[in-house]
Amino acid sequence: MLLEGKVVLITGAARGIGRAVATVMAEEGAAVGLADRAPEVEATAAAIAALGRPAAASVFDVADPAAVERGVGEIRRRLGDVQVLVNNAGIVNNIAPIPRMTHDAWEREISVNLTGAFNLIQAVVGPMIERKWGRIINVSSVAATGGLHNQAAYAASKAGLIGLTQTATLELARHGITCNAVLPGLIGTENVQQMPQEIREAAVATVPAHRLGETREIAYLIAFLASERAAFINGAAIPIDGGFGLNTLSLGSRKEVAAATRPQR
Repeated sequence: MLLEGKVVLITGAARGIGRAVATVMAEEGAAVGLADRAPEVEATAAAIAALGRPAAASVFDVADPAAVERGVGEIRRRLGDVQVLVNNAGIVNNIAPIPRMTHDAWEREISVNLTGAFNLIQAVVGPMIERKWGRIINVSSVAATGGLHNQAAYAASKAGLIGLTQTATLELARHGITCNAVLPGLIGTENVQQMPQEIREAAVATVPAHRLGETREIAYLIAFLASERAAFINGAAIPIDGGFGLNTLSLGSRKEVAAATRPQR
């Protein structure tokens, strides 16, 4: 097992990528701490326990530093010091062009997606430094490097995660800690599956693999980065997108792309 005896904390673990990561980590031998704003994170903990692995769930908002301290403290009391942190919590419900995006919506998305990761790193890194071993994996997005129509806050927050990852590497590598980012493309999460069919099909058409990724595929990469086998991978931003990053098309609709590329008379 890749993670036998390790204590892992995963944020945004109630569903989607976070739940898949929790399951794979448990299958690889880890004790799993789970955090989310949604009480359904308790169901993830129950599923992990059913696999015969220690699990502890805590409900808190990653954007609130005081709540993070309390939540991490609760998990530490139940499982021990966190050795692997997966910053997966994020929101993607702020959809508006820049001229119409509200400041409150912008600030909320940045505070959850970017500041939340910073809060968690601060809360767990002390014992990692003392132990001279740790793994931090930040879940960014292909939007970090290519932008996303009508989602400036999301793209900016995910780009910020890459800068946070690289800076954490510069500061922490000497202490035996790695910090890497993974950049998922179109993954078959609940939110993606609920997209209007036309939009989902148009998006999938821009992926060379011509399919959605699976949440467990993201989880396998994260589990590898958390293991001893990835000890010399540090400060990396790794796409896992079926080749989407090679495509020059953005996630606009087919109609938008066709209109932009139609020859002018």
